[in-house]
Amino acid sequence: MEFRQMRCFATLAEELHFGRAAATLSMAQPALSVQIQTLERELGVQLLIRSTRRVQLTKAGEVFYERCINVLREIENSSAVVRAVAGKNVDRITIGTIYPATFGVLPLFLNKLGKRFPDIQIHVSSGSTDAIIRDLEKGRINLGFIRPVENIGSLRWQSIANERYLLAVPLGSRLETAETVTMSDLKQERIISFSRSNLSYTEKYFFEQFRKFGLLDQVACSCDDTLSLVSLVAAGMGVGFVPEWTRDLPHQSFRLREVEGVDFTIGMGLAWNKEDPTANREEIVEIARTLAASRSLKAVGDHSGRNNTKRPLPAHGE
Repeated sequence: MEFRQMRCFATLAEELHFGRAAATLSMAQPALSVQIQTLERELGVQLLIRSTRRVQLTKAGEVFYERCINVLREIENSSAVVRAVAGKNVDRITIGTIYPATFGVLPLFLNKLGKRFPDIQIHVSSGSTDAIIRDLEKGRINLGFIRPVENIGSLRWQSIANERYLLAVPLGSRLETAETVTMSDLKQERIISFSRSNLSYTEKYFFEQFRKFGLLDQVACSCDDTLSLVSLVAAGMGVGFVPEWTRDLPHQSFRLREVEGVDFTIGMGLAWNKEDPTANREEIVEIARTLAASRSLKAVGDHSGRNNTKRPLPAHGE
């Protein structure tokens, strides 16, 4: 059994599509098929169920995939350890990020990282908080910008910022010109909310807030992301809570209002696996830590002194 065969199988197990897996591996699809067939012959078991429509893992394939991931991760970690001992700089880093971080924290981090390590190869992948945590635990990524979680096992999380949410209202609406806005005022409005089907941290947070203030019956529309929400507000479909960074969006047809008596902030921070020698290089982690003190974090709401309590791991979404 060869390292290349294991890597080919692991990639195919993740993609469950020969064409996509071959593209990821930068190899021809027939060559990938040969590698998998050779691996199955050597093991004496069927790892995949192939059909014209789909590729599925057998029970043996599922077990072998987990073994492959562990072996591949250990090989990569061993390489990183050897390079670290030899005083070599990190040459590649993979970063997982939730959608909101891409507008504030991530660009600042990449700028600082690029200046400190100009030759480093960087790969950024977007995902939900729970997906990023799984990838950290499996060694697929080195750092993650995610919502608050507890430090459990090898997982480590550090607060970087709190993202403030304000009420987006359509231009020309009564709430745009109102002297003050309260949560009670929303009982006369159609509320646009993030979809509950995704069960993200943000979605769960605002579902709880709407329930607390008796506003669940006012939720008339839902969507999956911030830009869709502000588009619905701009179209006059209703009002909704959005991150403060939306104030900098071009061609706005909505206005952000503070709601009297409430301060909706949601934490964001850096996560890493302390057993990953690449991510645990203090110099890289420290670059992200310095963002907490950066005034530039106003792009995501610089309210680091408020509502900084760690929360349980979200089930899905951001």
